[in-house]
Amino acid sequence: MEVQSCVKILNEWDIVSVRQLGRNAAKELHFGIVDQARITTAISELARNIFLYAGQGQICIEKVFKDGKTGLKIIAEDNGPGIEDIQKVIEEGFSTSKGLGAGLPGVKRLMDEFDIVSTPNKGTTVISTKWLR
Repeated sequence: MEVQSCVKILNEWDIVSVRQLGRNAAKELHFGIVDQARITTAISELARNIFLYAGQGQICIEKVFKDGKTGLKIIAEDNGPGIEDIQKVIEEGFSTSKGLGAGLPGVKRLMDEFDIVSTPNKGTTVISTKWLR
């Protein structure tokens, strides 16, 4: 496992920076254009959630090599308010921001692996991986 890079999410410009970092890493690993778009969309959603709900956090992007497979792992972490009901927030259509509710369910759908751990008043970590086909 090789840590590609981490970007602190403190403002909206950091969302743009981490998206670009993710797109570049996906290109380096030879992901196709559609999977590059999926990866950058997932990164955008995760970074936006950090910015909106936690105020700050970070996203790390790792190139992963496991069992002959190549992938890109996205780790989004914050020390925000946490999520009371994880099952509810990963349901299609659920939104706490009066949005479309596509955020976390969208990330889960766009990526091949998805895991979320959250503790109220301590923060949330989302780990998702896209594997090269």
